[in-house]
Amino acid sequence: MDSGSGGGARRLDRVELGAELGERATLVQFSTAFCQPCRATWRTLSEVAKMVDGVAHVEVDAEERLALVRDLGIVTTPTTLVLDAGGRIVRRAAGQPRTVDVIAALGAAV
Repeated sequence: MDSGSGGGARRLDRVELGAELGERATLVQFSTAFCQPCRATWRTLSEVAKMVDGVAHVEVDAEERLALVRDLGIVTTPTTLVLDAGGRIVRRAAGQPRTVDVIAALGAAV
């Protein structure tokens, strides 16, 4: 997961995501149907969400949510956003993340 800015003050909410945010943080994964790394990313993010209390994992189908994808500047799948409890984007990364990197990125959110 990159350590750069996740998008400034941009916030996402349950309406935009179509799912509830986590109590402490949310891992948002943008995926497409035929993306092989997306499946592995789903497993990794789901495992981390189960390990860390108050963290939710939300998968967004990029093809079905093109307006949101464009708004956020998502250009590849998988792309993962880490949101804090208020839905503010604090980290962003493209590609398949490692578990250790996801856990470290959560440190910026919780």
